[in-house]
Amino acid sequence: MYNTILKPETVYHIYTHANGFENLFNCEENYRYFLHKYSEHIYPVSHTYAYCLMPNHLHLMVKIRSKKEVLEYVQKKHPKRGNLQGFQNPGGFSNLISQQFSNLFNGYTKAYNNMYDRKGSLFIPNFKRKEVEDELYMTKLIVYFHNNPIHHGFTNSLTEWKYSSFQTYLSANPSKIDRQYLKGCLGNKEELIRFHTNEQLPMLLKMDS
Repeated sequence: MYNTILKPETVYHIYTHANGFENLFNCEENYRYFLHKYSEHIYPVSHTYAYCLMPNHLHLMVKIRSKKEVLEYVQKKHPKRGNLQGFQNPGGFSNLISQQFSNLFNGYTKAYNNMYDRKGSLFIPNFKRKEVEDELYMTKLIVYFHNNPIHHGFTNSLTEWKYSSFQTYLSANPSKIDRQYLKGCLGNKEELIRFHTNEQLPMLLKMDS
């Protein structure tokens, strides 16, 4: 789970949570800043289909960009880095992507610690990742973690939770979220909402897992 190789052009469910009983997010500014850092570190190396941020844990559905796109980003960001041949092999490429996630979590932790006058790690030591090979399961999983805030009692309504990509799917405004996949599967807004409110969804996910 922790050692799963991150491969180019492959879809992953990424998830992590806070160390112990602490929260990752205590106020709206925390959520906003995390998404800002996410845009800085993750969008350049992956497409994002969906996300859900909750007070003590988070879920992401991403597709790692092609090797060419990722290496072009690294070369542009670090022009003096020199030979990138090591990143051509699977282990080196996976480490590069993992480092982007580490930069996100570490950068956010530093700002969080400054804000709350605390020290030490905020996230569990290693983020979890699971390759998602089946498109139908991927679709249901995205919808499932859009519903996670309700499942965990953080809200009573999908439309009330501001810190997931669900609202983005209902909006016509430009977004960095890759909405075409899910919209292609579920159709219009009405179908999207209907699938999200399917009472049998948790059971279907359990049967598929």
